Amino acid sequence: MHDYSVDPKRVYVGGLSAGAAAAVVMGATYSDLYAAIGVHSGLACGAATDLPSAFVAMRQGGGSDAKVPLPDGPPVPTIVFHGDRDITVHPDNGDYILEQSIRTTTTQKNVHRGRVPGGYAFTLTIHTDARGRGVFEHWNIHGAGHAWSGGSPAGSYTDPRGPDATREMLRFFLEHSLPQQAG
Repeated sequence: MHDYSVDPKRVYVGGLSAGAAAAVVMGATYSDLYAAIGVHSGLACGAATDLPSAFVAMRQGGGSDAKVPLPDGPPVPTIVFHGDRDITVHPDNGDYILEQSIRTTTTQKNVHRGRVPGGYAFTLTIHTDARGRGVFEHWNIHGAGHAWSGGSPAGSYTDPRGPDATREMLRFFLEHSLPQQAG
């Protein structure tokens, strides 16, 4: 951020699979740095502590009761994408990420259903805060496996039949910035 013209109130992190798990950990560890995080087919923070527990979390779901010291204060706004036919990272992990994020926040939940023309149906769950701002989103993509939703058919680990995760993450990110720091 010192070498480039970066707005420190608009720093985001996102990823797929292991990169998504890393994004969750970074958001939990550095909640004062990230304005929002994007998670596609990843694990909740603390769902795994070693390689064997990582494989269990990936295959069976990591659970939201992981004993991880999470920061106090408001959680980082989070958008999650997960295919319900993912056999690499169990789809329950998307739910666990959201449960972990929401743990200290009161939200209003709204559920929307849709379908990509010629593609997958999806269930979008949006949690809004007291001001009506969407702070958590979960895109459950029906029929999708372990691939970036809406990605180019020329890419690896992409699925063009899903909602465009890139566009939706960017939209979500641009809706969030860190509060102004007291001088």
